[in-house]
Amino acid sequence: METMLNIEYLTSQDGEAIAVVIPIALWRQLLPDEESSLEELGEAVEDYCLNKAMNEAVNTPLL
Repeated sequence: METMLNIEYLTSQDGEAIAVVIPIALWRQLLPDEESSLEELGEAVEDYCLNKAMNEAVNTPLL
C-alpha cells in the first residue's frame, strides 16, 4: 500500500495560498533534469497524476 505524500502550502498573511512545498523525492521524479522547462514540468505533473489515477483504478474493486 502506498503512503500519502507530505504536501504543504505556504500562505500569505491574508491566508491565500502562494506556494506548494513537495518532498524533494517527488520533485526529482517529476523533473530529473534541472534544465527542464515549465512546459516539461506541466507534462510531468500531468503524467504523474494520470499514472496515479490508473494505479488507483487497478486497485479499486469493480462496482
